[in-house]
Amino acid sequence: MTTDRATPSDHGTSWTFLTNHSHVLLALYRNPDLRQRDIADLVGITEGAVQRILADLEAGGYLDIHRIGRRNHYCVHPELGLRHPLERDHTIGEVLERLASSTGAAPSAAIGDVAA
Repeated sequence: MTTDRATPSDHGTSWTFLTNHSHVLLALYRNPDLRQRDIADLVGITEGAVQRILADLEAGGYLDIHRIGRRNHYCVHPELGLRHPLERDHTIGEVLERLASSTGAAPSAAIGDVAA
């Protein structure tokens, strides 16, 4: 099914509905072994911004970071609730699952589990 709806780029809009925090979390939900450089490229932000966002997400309990050799493995905690009062009855997993499945991409590893 196709639609004739305009996309944001059709109108030169520079904002999006989701924050960079949600973009980073979605990228890691899809692939928990991404490098920070790859996350930055996917989201369209600097590596420094990725580092700050990862620190925020880890401090908030939404993400665990495990060092495996020279790489990081990220474990997303989808059971945690959204932070804003308007969405507090929903989990981050509801959002991530819907967005990941809308592109046909599924998480590449078990969420909350460290790869061996």
